[in-house]
Amino acid sequence: MEKTSKATDPTEPYQFKPIKSYSVEDVLAAGGTSAFAYKMGKSPQKLTESLAELPPVHFTDEEWNDLMEQLKNNK
Repeated sequence: MEKTSKATDPTEPYQFKPIKSYSVEDVLAAGGTSAFAYKMGKSPQKLTESLAELPPVHFTDEEWNDLMEQLKNNK
């Protein structure tokens, strides 16, 4: 009989990793939202670098026309 780990056992429900949340007091103690983000390692420069690393998205003419039609009809 093959032994399965808890991570691959299909009968076990998936357990999400807990995401740490911060209180308003924590954010204010850091000096506000911008200072808090900077302390967490987030910055406009890193965001710009991350966006530049994304691969370009290419649409065919048919896909583009379909998207434009959806936008026009679903306002």
